[in-house]
Amino acid sequence: MDRYTEGELKIPPVKYEYLDHTADVQLHAWGDTLEEAFEQCAMAMFGYMTEIDTVEISECQDVVAEGHDLLSLLFHFLDECLFLFCADPFFIARKVSIVEFDRTNFRIKAVAYGEEFQIGKHPQGTEVKAITYSNMQVHENEGKSEVFVIIDI
Repeated sequence: MDRYTEGELKIPPVKYEYLDHTADVQLHAWGDTLEEAFEQCAMAMFGYMTEIDTVEISECQDVVAEGHDLLSLLFHFLDECLFLFCADPFFIARKVSIVEFDRTNFRIKAVAYGEEFQIGKHPQGTEVKAITYSNMQVHENEGKSEVFVIIDI
């Protein structure tokens, strides 16, 4: 203690506070099948980024995702969809259709239908920064499947 001066050990006044911050949003999607729930979740994410009804279908992009279980498959599927939007040419989907859903090998092949995102044509919604595993849920019941995903905004 001798090597420190009195001024060095003085605790400064508190000049910070904790503020509530909503940096996440939870997507809840459902469908008659798990495939439809996954598709709806992807469309919900794109719909959060812009007013989805302003998106025209003029091109399509392939989406391939793999996982080691259903949760990781959902995570990687949405992450690949988000990558479409974040990489040039900034593709925004109006519709997402899963064409192959392999539950044994946890692999999805899908087609995203939409167009290049254009400021002025497409209102800017909230930027989605990342998909998270936080409280991710997949529920499959007879006649209805649901997924819950928290995205970092």
